[in-house]
Amino acid sequence: MKLHQIIISCFILLSCFVNAQNGIIGKWKTIDDTTGEARSIVEIYKKGDKIYGKIDRILKESDRGQLCKECEGEDYNKPIEGMVIIKGLTKDGNEYEDGTILDPENGKVYRCKIWLEENDPNTLNVRGYIAFLFRTQQWVKA
Repeated sequence: MKLHQIIISCFILLSCFVNAQNGIIGKWKTIDDTTGEARSIVEIYKKGDKIYGKIDRILKESDRGQLCKECEGEDYNKPIEGMVIIKGLTKDGNEYEDGTILDPENGKVYRCKIWLEENDPNTLNVRGYIAFLFRTQQWVKA
C-alpha cells in the first residue's frame, strides 16, 4: 500500500514539474488593447529547442479568412488564421526571448519576449519591441 502511494506521489510531483517547465505551451487568448475584447487564440508550441506561436483561430467570424496584405515575404497574402506569428524564441531564465513576433495588422516584425505573470500562470506577457520602444500585451490561458 505504501509503495503505491509513493509511486502516485512521484507522478504528481513529476507532473507539477513538467507543467511548470511548459507553462507557456498551450493556447492563449489575445486581447485587443483598445476594446479589451478577445480577438484570437494563439497556440504556443515548442519545435526543437525554440518556441513558436501560430494563430489557431480568429474569434470574430467576420474577420476569418482575411489575408495578410501588409505582410512581406512568404507571409504576403497568406491567410492570417493559421499563420505563425511568433518565431524562434529561446528560454532565458523565466523568459523566452531573442525571437520575433509579426503583427498581421500592419505586417511589421518586431523583436519579441514572452513570460508568465509572476503570480498568475494563466497570464502571458507578450512584448514586441524595436530598440527601447516596446508594447506589452497580456494574453490569458484559453
